[in-house]
Amino acid sequence: MRIVVTGGSGRLGRTLVTGLADAGHEIVSLDRQPTQHLDRAGVTQSALDLEDADATASTLADTRADALIHLAAIAVPFSAPEDVILRTNAALAQSVLGGAVRAGIRRVVAASSPTVIGYGAPRGWTPERLPLDETSRVEPWNAYALSKLLIEQAVAMLRRQTGDDVRFASFRPCYVITPDEWAGAPTQQGHTVLQRLDDPALSAPALFNYVDARDVARFADTLLSALDDIPNGEVFFVGAEDALARRPLSELLPQFHPGTEQAATALTTSAPAFSSAKAARLLGWRPTRSWRTELATVSAHTTASASASAC
Repeated sequence: MRIVVTGGSGRLGRTLVTGLADAGHEIVSLDRQPTQHLDRAGVTQSALDLEDADATASTLADTRADALIHLAAIAVPFSAPEDVILRTNAALAQSVLGGAVRAGIRRVVAASSPTVIGYGAPRGWTPERLPLDETSRVEPWNAYALSKLLIEQAVAMLRRQTGDDVRFASFRPCYVITPDEWAGAPTQQGHTVLQRLDDPALSAPALFNYVDARDVARFADTLLSALDDIPNGEVFFVGAEDALARRPLSELLPQFHPGTEQAATALTTSAPAFSSAKAARLLGWRPTRSWRTELATVSAHTTASASASAC
């Protein structure tokens, strides 16, 4: 396919664009600024203010794309004033998703967030059950989470306008870890993966969820191929099959999230707080990477490199 990715210069965007290009797709990355990380065959980059709805619709029409994946957003809660986050992400959703429909793009996918569930609310949060899935109630308590739920609702609105002429889906990627972050680069909150494992308080705000960016790229590829064969407008959680923790969440969650004691009893051994079973059931997609294997691979590579240098 010829696929447009908005926000292709971002953390997840770079890996997703690279993964889709490696899978044989032709990619157009739209972002405020191109990145040298995507200077490669099969990828075209264009600088664009995606909040400009007319310019976005015109650019999207020029791409003659088969599909669009919308990632562009202010990507971190409280990283800007609440009104700025809500206004920006809402404007991007309407500009990009509406522009894709105007441009005649038949497959449209948007990135949401697990934060729509509302965990970490200042006045408490008690889940009906764990693990969380797509049927769990949504209770956003900050502008970032609300903006992500608005993206899902924008998708639903456009689906109601277009019927099955356009195939839509939304996905909620868990805490994204990129290949360089397994090797020790800081994660989105500024800590390394090892630090997040060594200090459970660092991963607790996100309920110890995570996903390898390459698994997200493979999910996106699988989803786009399946859009015509699944119900229109589906929402998917996309996460690893284990928690980013060395102890069971049945022990850890109640320590950091009072009110989860009863529901957390289901999360024994390495079970995560979020289920990707729906993606497995409808798409046949399962994550293939875990912090256990990825950190072991990095460690083995480092040891081998050190041994070679010593020789």
